[in-house]
Amino acid sequence: MEKLTAGRRWAALLALALGGFGLGLTEFAAMGLLPEVAQDLLPEAYARSSSDAVATAGWIITIYALGVVAGAPTIAALTARVARRKLVLGLLAMFLIGTVASALAPTFGLILAGRFVAGLAHGAYFGAAGLLAAAMLGKGNAGKGFAIVLSGLTAANVFGVPLITALGQAAGWRIAYLAVGSVFALTLLAVLAVVPEVPAAPGGSPRAELSAFRSPQVWLVALVAAVGFGGFFAVNTYIAPITTHVTGLSESAVPWVLAVMGLGMVVGNAIGGIAADRNLRRSVPLGFVGMVAAAALFGLIASNPIGLFAGVFLIGAASLFMGPALQSLLISVAPGAQLMGAAVNQSATNLANSLGAALGGLVIAAGWGYLSSAWLGVVMAAGGLFLALASNRLAARRPEVREPVLVG
Repeated sequence: MEKLTAGRRWAALLALALGGFGLGLTEFAAMGLLPEVAQDLLPEAYARSSSDAVATAGWIITIYALGVVAGAPTIAALTARVARRKLVLGLLAMFLIGTVASALAPTFGLILAGRFVAGLAHGAYFGAAGLLAAAMLGKGNAGKGFAIVLSGLTAANVFGVPLITALGQAAGWRIAYLAVGSVFALTLLAVLAVVPEVPAAPGGSPRAELSAFRSPQVWLVALVAAVGFGGFFAVNTYIAPITTHVTGLSESAVPWVLAVMGLGMVVGNAIGGIAADRNLRRSVPLGFVGMVAAAALFGLIASNPIGLFAGVFLIGAASLFMGPALQSLLISVAPGAQLMGAAVNQSATNLANSLGAALGGLVIAAGWGYLSSAWLGVVMAAGGLFLALASNRLAARRPEVREPVLVG
């Protein structure tokens, strides 16, 4: 990699974080706009039962997550020899196409197809962009590199998602998604202008990347993320109806609730990046302990406005505290397949997104109320904690996990 001035390095890191900002918008804005999507696309179902229609509209979240699950390992394997910057540019083009197609599609089915296409690029972007950022920061900063890219996603949740949600409520959810598409277009231009080229890993090949799946630790850590993070998404997916139907606030309060959750994510991500570089194995169980406590507290106090805001802050902080650690950990347990390790984490967390949204919809549709999603979150986060402890026990019987060695 070419030598960079400090100014060029930070401009490049900000460009990569802007992509994370766009991903945060396209992934999380749907959660705040589910009632609008349901009313627009499923008017008859919404007239019969708003909760059933909102649960059905939740498939736009589930299908996006399934696109991530399918796309991340597939793209990682097929692009093993592709230079990182070129890969990032191709993925941003996929986001732009999928997001604009979602905004313009006339039917619910075609919108689901557009969301699936956009989701295909999600996991590979965080993997490739995270590796780029870590390479620019140098040895010993893998957690911080991934945290910088994730900081775009957390910033999106502080002010981007609330603004997009407010725009969608005022002008329609389609206009909101066209605005998201413009963010991807801007990011593509920024990456072209300031991000340096970083070569693919030496000896990279589809076979080398796929070799990651021979490791039991890769499967176990991925399962930790898939089950445990489902607790976060079970709550987050249904924040809008919880705010209006349970707490009794107006729709105009939804963006503020999302902003407070995003602020918690910013705090959790920043602390989590530092913690991951100090002790990977300790960070993940600690985060799940926090997630169990936060989801349980949310279930008890979210009917009160102060409790709602406090609960979403704690849930956001606990969930993103684990983000950099899980990303770095999967790269560490797949030393010959960096891109696959990074991509698998995104597949796993978006499988969690799919599971959390779908299971949350089921418990709500069963008549157990919107807050039943919080108690589902407790169960799933507790499952993640159990699996994380099992992963640590397995690692203790094997050579110690190494720090990721990054190309560049």
